[in-house]
Amino acid sequence: MRKLTVRMLAVVVIGLIAKQTSACTNFLVTKGASVDGSTMITYAADSHYLFGELYFKPAADYPAGALMKIYEWDTGKYLGEILQAPHTYSVVGNMNEFQVSIGETTYGGKDLQDSTGLIDYGSLIYLALQRSKTAREAIKVMTELVEQYGYYSSGESFSIADPNEVWILEMIGKGTDMKVDKKTKKSYNTNKGAVWVAIRIPDGYVSGHANQARITTFPLENLKTSISSKNIDKIFNPEVEVVYAHDVITFARSKKFFNGKDEEFSFSDTYAPVDFGAARFCEIRVWAFFKDVNKTMWDYLDYAKGHNLSKRMPLYIKPERKLSARDMMNFMRDYLQGTELDMSKDPGAGPHGLPYRWRPLTWKYDGKTYVNERATVTQQTGFSFVAQARNWLPNPIGGIFWFSVDDAGTTVYFPAYCGITAVPETYAEGNGDMLTYRDNCAFWTFSKVSNFAYLRYDLMSQDIRKVQDELENRFINNTPIVDAGAKELYAQSPEKAIQYLTDYSVSTGNYVVNRWEKLFQYLLVKYIDGNVKQENNGQFKYNEYNACPASVSNPQYPDWWKKNVIDATGDKLLQPANAGGH
Repeated sequence: MRKLTVRMLAVVVIGLIAKQTSACTNFLVTKGASVDGSTMITYAADSHYLFGELYFKPAADYPAGALMKIYEWDTGKYLGEILQAPHTYSVVGNMNEFQVSIGETTYGGKDLQDSTGLIDYGSLIYLALQRSKTAREAIKVMTELVEQYGYYSSGESFSIADPNEVWILEMIGKGTDMKVDKKTKKSYNTNKGAVWVAIRIPDGYVSGHANQARITTFPLENLKTSISSKNIDKIFNPEVEVVYAHDVITFARSKKFFNGKDEEFSFSDTYAPVDFGAARFCEIRVWAFFKDVNKTMWDYLDYAKGHNLSKRMPLYIKPERKLSARDMMNFMRDYLQGTELDMSKDPGAGPHGLPYRWRPLTWKYDGKTYVNERATVTQQTGFSFVAQARNWLPNPIGGIFWFSVDDAGTTVYFPAYCGITAVPETYAEGNGDMLTYRDNCAFWTFSKVSNFAYLRYDLMSQDIRKVQDELENRFINNTPIVDAGAKELYAQSPEKAIQYLTDYSVSTGNYVVNRWEKLFQYLLVKYIDGNVKQENNGQFKYNEYNACPASVSNPQYPDWWKKNVIDATGDKLLQPANAGGH
């Protein structure tokens, strides 16, 4: 959900409050649902504490018995040491050299966090990426790691994709029940590990999750398509489509969470039941994606608003059209436009139509509680991505990690190929943090533009989208050309192809930041002090004496805003009919 620098700490809140403040969104697209046969997952890593940067871990070899230290991804807290893998794979952001990608959202669920666990959800993601060649292997690695070392975090949903398959894995710990070993006199947790379910999204379908567990009932092991963790090695059988912890049901019974028939067991309803907040703040983001690709999903609007919790959305749906990487970028910018909950249309948007609300999500007035909407796009995004995997190309070329920092609505996704050996210095780890400003830093450059735009969003967002569209369309249109050049080089030497893609990705990322800095300067000049300056083909106009700006315009406030001011102030601001003006 969010990553902090080691110097910073975040407060982890459980229960309904966690559902209101947890803030990540994932959309999943299978090969048969995309325009070109690629798989895709998206991820918005949202947190008020998260600094957006592009992580990079090169492949490495380690001696037998080597240990690695585990630090909680959210807070930097030291959790302990685990055995290092003999060889780790290269990872760019949340995608490795074999085109495996992983995203997540935190749902919290019942209070079952294991305070003795050594593996938190963030570390679990990056450990799996360093150790897995396929999505199925990633599931095996993740579930075996938490079984061996314990799971430190609360409930999580994970998106896991490779060039051929897309999976959703939902996991929650078992709590802490300490006992003392009579022989060693050491205390240990009898509930170490986690309970979980993983389901492959059928080809041709799409899915999503956003801080609410979404897996309900699932087929049990007596069907050939399903196995439990006791038979985890069978996960590599392509017929297997569901994998689950062998005690996912029995543990629930032992905690008195569930007492029905096994075939009636629902993971979400047992470990993370849906309430108003889960639907209105979380599931609504999945619904916003679903209704844009299949019109029948409008039938679930009442559920998404939190008013009919018994009519749950399906885990996955079949889209009415094929989806592209650009489509997925745009879905990450949804603020419920086109619905009655459009965040730019009510008075809370202010006179300039700002589709954001500052926290908290709920507020009180006259003894009643009201909500701000929680849309997919949000101001507190640290980074977001569209991970695109293509099985018809060699791995270093096939995987494109479309990456951006800050608010997805006012950012640019640039292509970082999964085989690259370096990342743009403007996006690199250590180039600034949430308390340290750097000029040549992507996060701070994009934050300057977005935060300035919040002041007059209706006008500035139009200028931002022009440059956003120009850049993203250019990168997408250039992709076949870059692919072809890389393929030609790859046939001669994979190393040359990788260097070519590295140079392209690094120069493109740095160019985006430089272009965005120029955009900030343009916006500052154009809109300073509430005025709007004249321009011609992007050049600002001077007056006829070439001495100062040509006459500026002052766009009017909307009539609804004027009426609200008059209703609140009465005649206090009324100018007499015969009075002069300036």
